[in-house]
Amino acid sequence: MTEAWRIEFTPPARRDLKRLDPPIQRRVLAALRAFAADPSSGQRVKLHGTDEHRLRVGDWRARIRLAPDETTVYVLRVLPRGRAYER
Repeated sequence: MTEAWRIEFTPPARRDLKRLDPPIQRRVLAALRAFAADPSSGQRVKLHGTDEHRLRVGDWRARIRLAPDETTVYVLRVLPRGRAYER
């Protein structure tokens, strides 16, 4: 089994998480931990035209960037589905 990846949150992602209701916050964090434990699990979707991926958690989306050389998952934002893809 491979070693779990680290999870790093950007300041906007930390702010997004703080604003979530506690049950949703727990679900998002659990999904991120599960993904970091096995990044090849296929839970992520590559976003077109960027090096970002998204992780779906119900109606919420975690926008992430993978750094395989550092074995780190950078969480960029955690937004509701409708706002997750705005630029």
